[in-house]
Amino acid sequence: MWVFSPRRIAVGAAVLCFTAIGAAQQQQPSNGGDAEVAKIKNPVEPTADSIAAGKKVYEVNCASCHGADAKGGLTISVIEDRGGKQPPDLVDDKWDHGSTDGEIFTVIKKGVAPDFFMIAWGGQLSDTDIWNVVNYLRSLAPNK
Repeated sequence: MWVFSPRRIAVGAAVLCFTAIGAAQQQQPSNGGDAEVAKIKNPVEPTADSIAAGKKVYEVNCASCHGADAKGGLTISVIEDRGGKQPPDLVDDKWDHGSTDGEIFTVIKKGVAPDFFMIAWGGQLSDTDIWNVVNYLRSLAPNK
């Protein structure tokens, strides 16, 4: 039979916090890209079906922060209040966390630490959905 003392609860909570912090730090893509992540190749061909599927996922999950046209420009008050960088334009030629398909995929899947203003979508979207979003974004800015 388990006996839950305040000390056991506090120790358990501390272990959970440190585990979560460690996981977040491991998920953080480095600014300007990551050479290893950049090597990841997109396994989903950028077909019309993939791009259309990516557009649907984008509209439901991404447009509220990055705008319907993926050009950013929206101000999110909680980010502003905490001094964070607002959601960027996803079709310009500036990428803060790398511009390869693998880097974009990783930012969508794992989010951007340490504040996670860009949340991790890996728990809500399948890898195929994320690759479809990458293909959709590429279709909006084909010169990237």
